[in-house]
Amino acid sequence: MKTKAAVLSAMGQPVPYGQSLPLTIEDVTLDGPGAGEVLVEIAAAGLCHSDLSVINGSRPRPMPMIIGHEASGIVRDTGPGVAGLAAGDHVVFSYVPMCGRCLPCSEGRPAMCENGAQANLTGTLLSGSRHFHRADGSPIHHHLGVSSYAQFTVAAQESLIKIEDNLPLEIAALFGCAVMTGVGAVVNTARVAPGQSVAVFGLGGVGMSALMGARAAGAWPIVAVDLLESKLNLAGQFGATHLVNAAQVDAVQAVRDLTHGGAQFAFESVGNEKVLAQAFAASRRGGTTVTIGLPHPSKNLSVPAVTLVAEERTIKGSYMGSAVPRRDVPRFIALYQAGLLPVDRLLSRTIPLEEINPAFDALDRGEVLRQVIQYT
Repeated sequence: MKTKAAVLSAMGQPVPYGQSLPLTIEDVTLDGPGAGEVLVEIAAAGLCHSDLSVINGSRPRPMPMIIGHEASGIVRDTGPGVAGLAAGDHVVFSYVPMCGRCLPCSEGRPAMCENGAQANLTGTLLSGSRHFHRADGSPIHHHLGVSSYAQFTVAAQESLIKIEDNLPLEIAALFGCAVMTGVGAVVNTARVAPGQSVAVFGLGGVGMSALMGARAAGAWPIVAVDLLESKLNLAGQFGATHLVNAAQVDAVQAVRDLTHGGAQFAFESVGNEKVLAQAFAASRRGGTTVTIGLPHPSKNLSVPAVTLVAEERTIKGSYMGSAVPRRDVPRFIALYQAGLLPVDRLLSRTIPLEEINPAFDALDRGEVLRQVIQYT
């Protein structure tokens, strides 16, 4: 079948993207689903910094590629052997396909799926297949098993979570990355308990989701840290009890003062090694620093080694919120529907696919939390 898609042919095009146009809108061919695969009509797709990292080259991927990984959609067809999904079902995508057979999957850590990670690295589905082709027949790579910047996509059944059809799909898409990553970092990776102190460095969609998770977990105080006053002005809506503008004050000292010696849990959601070092410095003796952002592979972190032993400080990575997507997406949706996670406030605006390049400029400038491409 034919489908419209935004194709990235080369990384590292200059900003503004509204002028360099790294993503070209093309009519591409999409092969039907194979064994264990599902044809999905994309309803909504979020613009995330992880996608921006592929565009600017800090997260290298094989080219050309249809990027996009935070999405919701409607099942239109299924291949042989698909179980539990049928035409008409509403789904949210997981950007790590969960094979269920490797060691991490068997240990209940599907975000670390080895076979899923290998497929994502090479730009294929879990089966090793590629389903998108340009007009000349040349293949186009998949992004994280999703490729949501297309009207239709094919995904492995292991990349899909069935949801009820009573949730607006433009909101449902946000659970596939921002919410699963940010809330998951708090409740799965850190396991924050009521009354424990939290600081969140960086207030994009994931950072705001971490604030939501901290509030839902009963943390106090919850300190939000960012350089932009516009983001800080929104942070209270997501659960922050205190605000720190890192452009105006010493953020580390401010957090330590507000938490009486340092946060028990400090979260870094920027993807910057310098901010991660700040978050670590703002944690207390016995505290934990959780890093959620994705820095450039060439960047290194330096911390005083003695603090890891003498102060029992911990640094933990959190990928995809250490989530079990088929468990966590439905329960986070339930928390939203109960009024405990104000996910709808993450949605800055909806846009058509044709506005994708200037929309990434707005994301790059920090002007928005989540923009969502709406197809249906």
